[in-house]
This record gives sequence, structure tokens and C-alpha cells, in this order.
Amino acid sequence: MSEEKRQLPLWQESLLLVATALVLALIVKTFFFQAFYIPSDSMVPTMVKNDKLLVQKWSYWSGGPERGDIVVFRDPGNWLGPDVDESSNAVQRGLELVGLFPSGGHLIKRVIGTGGDRVICCDAEGRTTVNGEPIDEPYLADQSVNADQTFDVKVPKGYLWVQGDNRGNSADSRAHLGEPGGGFIADEDVVGKAWLRVWPLNRFGTIEGTDAFDEVP
Repeated sequence: MSEEKRQLPLWQESLLLVATALVLALIVKTFFFQAFYIPSDSMVPTMVKNDKLLVQKWSYWSGGPERGDIVVFRDPGNWLGPDVDESSNAVQRGLELVGLFPSGGHLIKRVIGTGGDRVICCDAEGRTTVNGEPIDEPYLADQSVNADQTFDVKVPKGYLWVQGDNRGNSADSRAHLGEPGGGFIADEDVVGKAWLRVWPLNRFGTIEGTDAFDEVP
């Protein structure tokens, strides 16, 4: 008779299961989606402070972000400042590392211009123009404040121009025009595209796209 297959001790089986789960979680975070939370009111009304969301990565496997996308990206150069709300303990930081806890230390904005675009604020009606086409932006918290800060920029290849939907309360590309980098963010700094709001439950649902940029040449 063949020998009975030897089983691992319970503690070894438990460690193996935990290690397998962490590896799978890390793969999911790297290639598919990742959890984040909204740290400010810069994207009101589309997203509000403390919303928890999943960011998907497959949209950018074969190309970069497009105009109108809401993207999460790594801080391109001290945009967040010194008062970043970091996780308070090692357990949370460890869970962030494998994508099992919503991450901080990132920013979320809407893509207004991609590489090669000329973005100007504003036309006579206070609208941003992209390549000469005025953009009607129904997602803005207050259209009237859009023209409070004027600019005229040409987005370099491989970079993005991003702004918050709450234009009166968003330290976005406009706020960093005079700094190194000129307010642009590199395509490679984008983590992914906002996909699903998971918390609070009364706001659960997919994050819709926009057709506001469809007429841009």
C-alpha cells in the first residue's frame, strides 16, 4: 500500500494560504485595479471627500489617458504639500502595499488636455477651449468660477493637463504653472482610471465618462 500523503502542519498551511492571498492581491493591484479614497473637495460634485473608489488599469494597457478621463496619479512634485494624511499604522500601510486598503498620497483630477493639445482659459463665455474648441462641462461644480484663473498652454508629448471639477477649490495644473514641470503630469505617473465608487453605499456605482470632448479636433 502507498504511504498516506503527509499533510503540512496547520500553522504552515495557514502561512501558505496567507502568502498566496497576498501574492494574488499584489498581482491584482499591479495589473487590474487598486483602491483609493478622495482626500479633498476638489472633484465635487462628481466625487466628494472620503469617497472610496476602485481605479482600473486595463484601459491604459495599450494607450494613455484620454480627454475627459478622471485619473489617479502619483504626486508629480510636491503638489500635495507637507500636510498629507498618511495611514496611521503599519498594518494599514502593509494593506495599502498590496492594494487591500484605500491608498493616500495620490491625486485625482480630470484630464483636460493630452500631449500636443493647446488648452486655453477662457473664451468669452468662460469656457475652457482645447485646440480652439470650447468645452461645455456639465460636471463642473460652478461654471462661473472657471475663468477666475486664465492660462494658455501647449501640452508636451507624453504629458497631461489636469483640472478638478470643483474649479474654485482645486490645486490642479493651473496652480503649478510657474513651478518646475509647468503644471503638467507625465503619462507614466498615472495609476489608473476612476471606475467604481464603493463607499458610501448610497453612492455606490460606476463612474460615468463624459462626451464633453467629443468635438475636439
